[in-house]
Amino acid sequence: MAFWQELIIQVIAVALTTLTVIALFFSLVVKPFLNRKVDEIRLISVQIDEKIREGVRSGVMQGLAEAPENTVRESTRAFLRMGSGLMENGLSSFLGGAEALKPSGAGGTRPR
Repeated sequence: MAFWQELIIQVIAVALTTLTVIALFFSLVVKPFLNRKVDEIRLISVQIDEKIREGVRSGVMQGLAEAPENTVRESTRAFLRMGSGLMENGLSSFLGGAEALKPSGAGGTRPR
């Protein structure tokens, strides 16, 4: 057999051996380890999600229990007033103020 043929056979044998060892190491060591870690992370994420839900529920319930009924009503009214004020001011910025829409005196011209 020629030298180049022996060299090709050796390269193929080394490549196959290396790929086999790497594949076995990955399937027997790395993959089970990663699967365990992923399962741990999933379990932790489910627990965190449940804790957040319970924390939000208890916080809202505690906040509503501590707030008197009049406070909730007054804050709602204030919010509605603020919203209508924003709406009026927003439209007046496009249409002009109430003074600009009023008819002017004898000259028929608008004040500048």
